[in-house]
Amino acid sequence: MDRLKHSGFYKLKFFITPEEFKDVLKLFEQKQAQFNRTNYAQTKHDKNQVYEAYETFYRYFTKQEKPDYHPFFVYSISITIENESSGFFVRNESVRFPYLQQWAEDELPYIMLSLPKGFRIDLEDEKGKYYVFEDIREHQPLTYTFFNELANDIKKVTKLLRFFAYAVDALQEQKPPVRISKNTMNDMMNSWIFKKYKLVMTSN
Repeated sequence: MDRLKHSGFYKLKFFITPEEFKDVLKLFEQKQAQFNRTNYAQTKHDKNQVYEAYETFYRYFTKQEKPDYHPFFVYSISITIENESSGFFVRNESVRFPYLQQWAEDELPYIMLSLPKGFRIDLEDEKGKYYVFEDIREHQPLTYTFFNELANDIKKVTKLLRFFAYAVDALQEQKPPVRISKNTMNDMMNSWIFKKYKLVMTSN
């Protein structure tokens, strides 16, 4: 069971405008980040391509009319800080919400940025080779610090997403663990998805 001791991820869930996302990309750029699509070929994308992919994803949910493409935004990110090499993961996920007496067929978007909590150590004994995960904060303190810097910067321009949805015949407040920026809130309030489901954004 020791192998699972430091399993899991540090996570931050958020939704910000493409312009605000540019600042996140700048922080990654300072750490020589490489962005790879998670396809079979592990296609590399530069900062501009990542920005364009995010913008396309963002616009899908903030336009007044629903676009006719399927949005996604998924990358593995490798960074180097001094002698530490590590990997982050960023992907789009979504928040389910009720509409009348069932789940709405559409979901609200967010991006999840994650960093593994465990640092793999390869070992060997008389039974053969094996590995354990040890605390990444001990083995890669600079990487962990960088994750916190990213999280704190994003938290400065966001607050927790709070909105009302029609649960049965009345509005019910939804409280997902997702952070959203004020500019994004304004864009979402005028979007097709808010109009379709008569959602109401709250300013907490």
